[in-house]
Amino acid sequence: MKKFIVLYIYIPLVYSGIHSLKTAYTAIYGKMAAGTPEFSAVTTLDGQQIDYYDSNIKKMIPKQIWMEDYASTDLWTEDIEIREHVQHIYRDNIHVLKQRFNQTHHGVHTFQRMYGCECGDETGYSKGFDQYAYDGENFISLDLKENRYIASVQQGSPTAMKWNNDKTQLRFLKQYYDHDCVYWLKEFLRFRKEDPWITAPEVSLLQKNPSSPVVCHATGFYSSRVIITWLRNGCERYRDVDVGEPLPNEDGTFQKKSTLSVSPDEWKNNQFTCEVEHQGNIIQKNLTEDEIKSNYKPTELYATILVYVMGVFIVLVIGAVSYIKIKKQTNRYTPLPCSEDHLYIDKGL
Repeated sequence: MKKFIVLYIYIPLVYSGIHSLKTAYTAIYGKMAAGTPEFSAVTTLDGQQIDYYDSNIKKMIPKQIWMEDYASTDLWTEDIEIREHVQHIYRDNIHVLKQRFNQTHHGVHTFQRMYGCECGDETGYSKGFDQYAYDGENFISLDLKENRYIASVQQGSPTAMKWNNDKTQLRFLKQYYDHDCVYWLKEFLRFRKEDPWITAPEVSLLQKNPSSPVVCHATGFYSSRVIITWLRNGCERYRDVDVGEPLPNEDGTFQKKSTLSVSPDEWKNNQFTCEVEHQGNIIQKNLTEDEIKSNYKPTELYATILVYVMGVFIVLVIGAVSYIKIKKQTNRYTPLPCSEDHLYIDKGL
């Protein structure tokens, strides 16, 4: 049987135009290592964690700067109350499941739920999901096409029958996953995109020495979807090009590079350009000696770094002032048609 616990390993996958919003609840019961929370909850947007809650700290923590505005609203407080409520329900559910599975030993047991949705940028595609697991195995899931719960194991049949009899709740869930979840997904994408701290990727041309390959390096962008292309005299260059995979930065942003391996004479006698496309915007860097950052020119390198650091400092100061003004003057988190405080609060099994 497929291990359901795999669903809780969030790996950012590169699917062009597809976005996802997922929330995972995990309850653990038994003799655990010191400091292990009995209950935790994590929400991710496109594979990036945006909030976190556990029963030890008893509060939600925004994991992205642009989530701090949302964390100051009443909805955030209501989300915390929901997680506290779910924690107690899951503790009782594990006791019920131990009886159903005839488990009398005092081992460690887990009960999990993963729910959310994904949608396409322009295709109109959307899909909701709501799944439960016990001890890492599929237990029960919501079939949104049939609008009913399906038990994955015999012990889940009583729960499926009980929850399927709640027709009002089933109608609400269909509304949520067909419409409201997608609405929230798009709202969070907008909040992330409009945040004053999020800018276009920083693009640099790097070279160790005059005979080394030239690296086009993009960093500081959200979402791993970015396209780096080398152009030779305006035409796309495929030969002698090595494109790397997106890598995460410590601040939650990503970086990516593309390496061009041509002789100095070839790139000096032709016009080579690095083109970076991100969220519909295109940044170009022409391959010239003035644009290249290299460690074989110490004096010029130090001067470049000094100018860069001063420029970043000024931008951060201006950005901070602008960000504070924006927070004071506007409230981007206006009432929405549905929020998680109205979402299905888990019931007993």
